[in-house]
Amino acid sequence: MRFAVQNGLIEYNPATDIAGTVPTSKTKHRPALDFDRIPKLLSRIENYKGRPLTKLATELSLLIFIRSSELRFGRWNEIDFDRAIWTILAEREDIEGIKFAHRGAKMRTPHLVPLSRQAIEVLKQIYSFTGNQALIFTGDHNPKRAMSENTVNAALRTMGYDTKTEVCGHGFRTMACSALIESGLWSKDAVERQMSHQERNAIRAAYIHKAEHLNERQKMMQWWADFLNANKTKAVSPFDFANSSRAV
Repeated sequence: MRFAVQNGLIEYNPATDIAGTVPTSKTKHRPALDFDRIPKLLSRIENYKGRPLTKLATELSLLIFIRSSELRFGRWNEIDFDRAIWTILAEREDIEGIKFAHRGAKMRTPHLVPLSRQAIEVLKQIYSFTGNQALIFTGDHNPKRAMSENTVNAALRTMGYDTKTEVCGHGFRTMACSALIESGLWSKDAVERQMSHQERNAIRAAYIHKAEHLNERQKMMQWWADFLNANKTKAVSPFDFANSSRAV
């Protein structure tokens, strides 16, 4: 409308009268657990009695905290066990009969996910179930289908969590990001790159869009897996675990 006024196409900009009448949408934060509740979460996952593949999907989701669609539509040919890395493509090949199977990394650029020793072990267990399929996570009743988008959240509800107020699968991302930052060990750029967040500053993005910080992120992902292991017996804060690691 401004363009139309400036170019003499109209005399008055009607959009001026509606400014401020539509409320700005509020960012919806996904629920995540406080650090002192992690031991209970790990115990509940360990004792989950549902479908084994669902339990493994929940474990892996916590370990690598990628987005739901990145996990659900993951392919075995994206996993490099020798290099311990998962390469999530910007766009995946379609799979006939599976809606949205082409979805890859949300930021539309390949996303590299370093795999900790614990994540590799979980993936090897998953391979024993679905290694003969293209998809890493297959459906409950049809191996040619993808795992449901509600699988991890449904498991968390079975474990006794309210996924609207306590913790949900996406909340694992919040927990991991918070722990990595609170540890004081890792650069902001490495954490942001691992979270696959888009740089909001266009000038800065132009300089760092190719920076992967891969060596640091490999150590960071192993630290997160070890931090979770340390919390299996009692709650340990990221800061305290980071300092105990330094001492060792």
